[in-house]
Amino acid sequence: MKRLGASFFLTLILCTALGAAEPPKAVVPHLQNISVTIKAGRSEGSGVLYVRDNQCFVWTAAHVVDGLRSTRKVVDPKTGTQKTIVEFSDAKVVKTLIESGRTVGRFELDAQVLKYSDATHGEDLAILRVRAKNQFKEGATFYDGDKPPILGTRLYHVGSLLGEVGSGSLTDGIVSQHGRLIGKTIFDQTNATSFPGSSGGGIYLADKGAYVGMLVRGAGEGFSLYVPVRRMRRWARETKVEWAMNPKVPLPAEKEMGGIPVEDIGKRGWKVEAKTTIYGHVFGKTKILQRRPRLAIPE
Repeated sequence: MKRLGASFFLTLILCTALGAAEPPKAVVPHLQNISVTIKAGRSEGSGVLYVRDNQCFVWTAAHVVDGLRSTRKVVDPKTGTQKTIVEFSDAKVVKTLIESGRTVGRFELDAQVLKYSDATHGEDLAILRVRAKNQFKEGATFYDGDKPPILGTRLYHVGSLLGEVGSGSLTDGIVSQHGRLIGKTIFDQTNATSFPGSSGGGIYLADKGAYVGMLVRGAGEGFSLYVPVRRMRRWARETKVEWAMNPKVPLPAEKEMGGIPVEDIGKRGWKVEAKTTIYGHVFGKTKILQRRPRLAIPE
């Protein structure tokens, strides 16, 4: 399932899409225009474009691109200590072109993994930056409220269902529930149909097309979980990348953007340790960081 960018328990079977009223003409083409397929080695998933200042950023699920992550050991020339460097290969952003009811081609662009928070200990979120400029004109508009009401609020999901073969697919549903917890992580729920490959795709308000979340998990027909935009916004503020979803936040200069730490190990679950030894999750393993009183990440 991972090869199609699906979450660990997404086990869906191919079926007939949900019946729905005819969607607004202007909204659906826009949502399909801002939806792309993400290729990350042997994995395929979905992504959503966000465009500003002639640059294009792509929001996707971290588990879609985690196969691009690698580490290597280096020796700090100043201290002589050994350090682990985390690196990411480029992902591929693929846009399928359809004209007059027929697929007429596709183009593929390299994209840098700019920010990454893993699915196990983090937020399962990643931001890519398309290396070529002026390639896309349309991008997502993020919902500016807290959460859409459950009372029959209609939603669309657009993603690459089953990978590139289903790029730009539209399904629909409603807001089923808020605040589902897996561990300490909050998800919202929809009955919009998803398939392997949907991970990283957008969930939108059907009436206006506002982005309300990122689909990342599913467990059968009509049960899908998405990262709500309120959680995405909190993470973006904490990691200083809010400019990748809020046009009011200034875009960093190129040099500053190049210095952004790629991997975010997160701070959720920190607690005060009675001991004077500080422990932390470092690349999936518990390791002593310092020996003085401070916060420590529990297992």
